[in-house]
Amino acid sequence: MESQKIKVGLLINDYNIPAWEYHLVKQINESPHSEISLIVRKLGKQNQKESTFQKLWKIRGNFLYFLHGKIESKLFKPKKNAFTPKDLNKIVNCPEILVNPKETKFSDIISDEDVSKIKSEEIDVLLRFGFRILRGGILKSAKYGIWSFHHGDNAVNRGGPPGVWEVYNNWDETGAILQILTEDLDGGLTLAKTFSSTDPKSLIRNKNSYYWNACSMVIRKLNELHSKGGDIFMEEVQGNNNVPQFYYNRLFVTPKNRETLKSVFRIYHRIIIGWIKRRFFFNQWILLFKFEKKRQLSKSFWRFKRIVPPKDRFWADPFPIEKNGKYYIFFEELIYKNGLGNISVLELDEKGNYSKPSVVLEKDYHLSYPFLIEDQDQLWMIPETLQSNQIELYHCEEFPLKWKLEKILIKNIRAVDTTILYHNKKYWLFCNIRENEGASTSDELFLFHSSVLATDKWQPHPMNPIVSDVRYSRPAGQIFEYNGHLIRPSQNCAKHYGYGMQLQIIERLTETDYKEVNLQSIHPNWSKDLISTHTLNHEGKLTVIDALVKRRK
Repeated sequence: MESQKIKVGLLINDYNIPAWEYHLVKQINESPHSEISLIVRKLGKQNQKESTFQKLWKIRGNFLYFLHGKIESKLFKPKKNAFTPKDLNKIVNCPEILVNPKETKFSDIISDEDVSKIKSEEIDVLLRFGFRILRGGILKSAKYGIWSFHHGDNAVNRGGPPGVWEVYNNWDETGAILQILTEDLDGGLTLAKTFSSTDPKSLIRNKNSYYWNACSMVIRKLNELHSKGGDIFMEEVQGNNNVPQFYYNRLFVTPKNRETLKSVFRIYHRIIIGWIKRRFFFNQWILLFKFEKKRQLSKSFWRFKRIVPPKDRFWADPFPIEKNGKYYIFFEELIYKNGLGNISVLELDEKGNYSKPSVVLEKDYHLSYPFLIEDQDQLWMIPETLQSNQIELYHCEEFPLKWKLEKILIKNIRAVDTTILYHNKKYWLFCNIRENEGASTSDELFLFHSSVLATDKWQPHPMNPIVSDVRYSRPAGQIFEYNGHLIRPSQNCAKHYGYGMQLQIIERLTETDYKEVNLQSIHPNWSKDLISTHTLNHEGKLTVIDALVKRRK
């Protein structure tokens, strides 16, 4: 397995496939570990042409749902559309097997003769991009099975259409899983899963974002299959699926007219209420702080005092540091009319007095999340520099105002909120990465390590992404130790960007393994004007957070 490429076959209905599938196939063929070796195409049925009346009569019970989709296709057009048709012939050149399956009400039954033809190609993995429910011998025709997406959280949402009920029901997150199909229709072997934030207003935008995010699961699992070998890979898959998962919700189907009408009313009610609120109020990030008598973490947010910026800007992502008995807070400052964030600093004393902020770092691209780390008696900063497509390390030449670019840590990367932890004589770099254009930066956490800080030789962790869940992937501040536990603050971006925080306990952190568990969720509930909170940091006696508040214009 390690020396030869994985042979991948595609189960398709047509050579015109959506852009997300095309992108995935291209990734496979360009990878060092896999290649497309077979096309299995379903022969189309010759149906007589239907009149417009016949088509409308067929969908009469779901007419409003399809009408809603048509309207959305005009109103919401994603920049990177996951469903734009692409010609598969442009990127594949391999044998093709045509099959004419027996069709039952919901399933496609492929004949034993065709299954034998497919088996003779000795395919390792079949990817299901077409066909309907598959049963029988075809499920055993590839060495490691048929891999298939279920675009929904299989624990709470089975059926379809994908990405719709999450918006109609205003669920916070939209899930997707990659599984190996089995005869148990609802009991496939889960290979990977991911969760993205649900778009509350648009079916198309919601579906587009999480399809782009989910498509990366295949290439990662193929890489894992190649590197570990089939026996170990399948043993781990079986081990991860050795407990039952009960499904307690209804089977979701295409929305009926009444359901669509109620759901669309709720969506546009939210849109109108939001528009009215924006006429009289605006949202602003502010800083909050609390000093303790001892050098310890403050844990009651309702006791925190506020630092409120002028109405023409916001202050967010606070990182404190203590120098010569004084406290300084570095943070993102964004003036609304400029549209770009810079890094500023203010001095704060234990009585709550603070200085006027001073800009310490300003670029022609957006800066935020000024992560601070002291190393070898020097102070360093790693601000978020997503728009520059790289992770930048700055050295403090004259505290607190003078900083110089020291090193590009990682180039050609769409990374946000880089956070460094020094642990067991290694530097561990955590950051969220958007691998596919059209996906969100809030969904997946990646990990790298190095023996030195100022280097461009960071090694990616083999389990990347170590978290693929919008509810607790994105970093929210310094990783800290508390009573022997390593605690990683993370953002909960499911409800909306930066809604709340999640504290994660890091249980295992090695070059080959990573595990964290949920400790506590933090919601912006301690004051009526709060909308979000998404950064937590602590230094000496001082604990700082930020919060998004609603203010009158």
